[in-house]
Amino acid sequence: MIDLGYFREHLGEIEQMLRHRNAKLDLEGFRQFDSERRQRITSVERLKAERNKGSEEIARLKKSGQDASALMARMKQIGEEIKADDAQAAELEEKLRSFMLTVPNIPHSSVPVGSGAEGNVEVRRWGAPPKFTFTPKPHWELGEKAGILDLERAVKIAGTRFALYRGAGARLERALANFFLDVHTREQGYTEILPPFIVNTASLIADGKLPKFAGDMFHLENTDLWLTTTAETELTNLFRDEALDADALPVNVCAWTACFRSEAGAAGKDTRGIKRQHQFQKVEMFKFTRPESSYEELEKMVRDAEDLLQRLGLHYRVMQLCTGDMGFASSKTYDIEVWVPSANEFMEISSCSNCEAFQARRAGIRFKGKTGKSEFVHTLNGSGLPTGRTWIAIVENYQQADGSILIPEALQDFMGTDRIPAR
Repeated sequence: MIDLGYFREHLGEIEQMLRHRNAKLDLEGFRQFDSERRQRITSVERLKAERNKGSEEIARLKKSGQDASALMARMKQIGEEIKADDAQAAELEEKLRSFMLTVPNIPHSSVPVGSGAEGNVEVRRWGAPPKFTFTPKPHWELGEKAGILDLERAVKIAGTRFALYRGAGARLERALANFFLDVHTREQGYTEILPPFIVNTASLIADGKLPKFAGDMFHLENTDLWLTTTAETELTNLFRDEALDADALPVNVCAWTACFRSEAGAAGKDTRGIKRQHQFQKVEMFKFTRPESSYEELEKMVRDAEDLLQRLGLHYRVMQLCTGDMGFASSKTYDIEVWVPSANEFMEISSCSNCEAFQARRAGIRFKGKTGKSEFVHTLNGSGLPTGRTWIAIVENYQQADGSILIPEALQDFMGTDRIPAR
């Protein structure tokens, strides 16, 4: 959430920011109900001052034996006016808060202006695409041939956009999660969290998923609960409404969870295979930092995700997202895209963002700065990595002519083998 005072005083800049983000909001409507709210508050303050003076005058009149009935009637009327103005001010306050929850974060000054993915900027690449002496197959064909992916039975159990991993395919999914968590916790300084996979509305409002993305989530009927779309939600809310020790910052945590998305806005996209699923597993990285060090920590987070891909020997590139392609809560985002041989293109596999104080303001997460003044922390999140998409990348990049799949050296101890044979 953007600071209300800043928003009110910089509406011209906000209007430009919304254009750059391809977002539309009723700023004129905001001006009207914000002005009316302040008028109601001023009216209440004026009426309360009048009531205080009237009460003193009533006491004086009674003490001197004079009739105070007319003034007492006026005080009763003032009380009713105060009650009505307070109710209207509260209604406008809620309307104002609801509006502010729909305002996206302000992009950092280093973010390129662009309307969509074509405006993203490549930062660097690592590695090179594998060279094949045969035409590489897509992961769903390889998975079926090796007996490690059964999409037909997944449809029978749950429907489309679900996966059933079998044998070495299930072991590969588990090996990836264990590998990611071990590197994050033993070498990169993150503390592992295993949170609930179901979250409440307050948690989703705090991290920016609600109200904007309700259509992309699964809501549990007749409850205040939702299936989580990403562990970013749980990790954001670890310290909701708490004050952190400044000397303990940054706090680095990570979590493996299942993630659930309705993909309401992705109809017809990536319908083959397991690239876009209603359920997938992911290891999330998250940081709570001081404002002055948050962008340094963002670069570290990107490097942590890159480290995993390098150890797996997967060709990738790092992209800085433009204003029109960034997430709602982000001030700056890097996407890491891994090479997919069958499509002959890159696929997003990690997204690392600095949300600055946007989520912390919604969640009430503060610390005391050097001046002793309470400040909001900055929050950062990053996929490190989704196991399903990494599974795709390994199966496709390490496929062999006979349909078998080599296992990267970094995973061989977790897998107990160096190859998944074809059937």
